[in-house]
Formats: sequence, structure tokens, C-alpha cells
Amino acid sequence: MADNYLVAVLSDRMQVEAAYSALENEALPMEQISILGRGYQSADEFGLINPDEAADQQSNQLAYWVIPFGFAAGFAFSVLSGLQTFAWAGELGNHIVGGLLGAASGGLGAFVVGRIVGWTVGSGDAIAYRNRLNRGKYLIIAEGTDELIRQATRVLRQYEPENIQGYSAQGAAG
Repeated sequence: MADNYLVAVLSDRMQVEAAYSALENEALPMEQISILGRGYQSADEFGLINPDEAADQQSNQLAYWVIPFGFAAGFAFSVLSGLQTFAWAGELGNHIVGGLLGAASGGLGAFVVGRIVGWTVGSGDAIAYRNRLNRGKYLIIAEGTDELIRQATRVLRQYEPENIQGYSAQGAAG
């Protein structure tokens, strides 16, 4: 797996094909160059993270510790307050119902907060790239060494991409 990526956003099919040919003429390893867009690979086929999957994962991770904590907090609140909200349940039953309501609140909080964080933080730039693909734009993605990324950047800049961004294992650069 390559540590470095270069993503260039190009406006139409003619432009992306010309840029791809120019990369090919530079003798770059074409197995490390991908085109995403209508008629080429989709974001899912390439493996571009789906923001919904990131949001689901974030919600699930948060729920693992928030739901038990919510149960304990609800149970403790019921014990400390001495409320008898459900007379039919008895004293212990009221505490258990309080714990279940606390767990449900924790689950709802995990779902809402996890989704928001997953959509905004967990998916990185994937949403922006997916939106551009949905608007009919094309992406050229180069993956490989620093040298390959430098060569590809030099070539792709000639085509005046809407956006060109480099990524490395350490994070975004460029």
C-alpha cells in the first residue's frame, strides 16, 4: 500500500483523459494512477471512504461505553432521588427502569454525536471528493513514492485542476 497520494479534480472527461495521457507519456507506472468519475472507477470501487460508514463506526464505538455508563447513571439517579415513577415496578424495578432509560439516553446520544462526528471528522476530505464526483467532475489519483507524486503534480498542474491535494501517511500535505 502506498504511503503517498495525490488527488487532482478535473472538470471534464476530455481534460482528465488528456492529463492521463500526459502522465503516461512521462513513463509513470500507470497501475498506480486511477481515474474516478462517470465511465471510470466509482468512489466505492476505488475504496474512497463512505461518510455513512465512518459515521456508523463512530456511533458504534461511542455506544460501547456510553450505553453502560447511561445505565449506571440512570440507576444511580433513581436510587439517589428515591423517585417512584412506576408504582407497579416496586423499588428495585424503578431503579432498573431508571437504568434502562439512562441506557436509552446514552444510546441516543451515541447515535447523534457519533453520526455528526463521523460525517464531519471521520471521513476527512471524502465528502468533498464524492460531491465533486456527483457533480460530474473527475478525479485522477496517483499513489506511490514522493518522487512519483512530485512528477505527477508537475504534469497535472499544467491542466489547471480545480483542486490538487497531496496526502501522506503522516497526514495532508500540500
